[in-house]
Amino acid sequence: MAKRVLVVEDEMTIAMMIEDMLMDLGHEVVATAARLPTALEVAADGNLDFVILDVNLAGHQSFPVAAVLQQRGIPFAFATGYGPAGIDPAFAGPPVLTKPFTTADLAAVIETVS
Repeated sequence: MAKRVLVVEDEMTIAMMIEDMLMDLGHEVVATAARLPTALEVAADGNLDFVILDVNLAGHQSFPVAAVLQQRGIPFAFATGYGPAGIDPAFAGPPVLTKPFTTADLAAVIETVS
């Protein structure tokens, strides 16, 4: 089933690659946010089924976005080059995509939260 996905990523090239992966998997990218304020706004108000959440947004950690998503019950996965070690223990539950990741890795994570 196609999901409405928010991509939170501050590196434009990586964001575009993730968008392409999601579309190849049959999902709809409803928004891309490169900065924390925009990500918070879309996370709070967007009609979302899933979120890919980069941990570091231009020097700001994205954990406040994760808190909003948890409050709304929207599943998400962190995407980080640091792996699970880069995740605040308060958010240890959601899956972690270690960059770089493949379309198959992304598909597997989406399947786990469905």
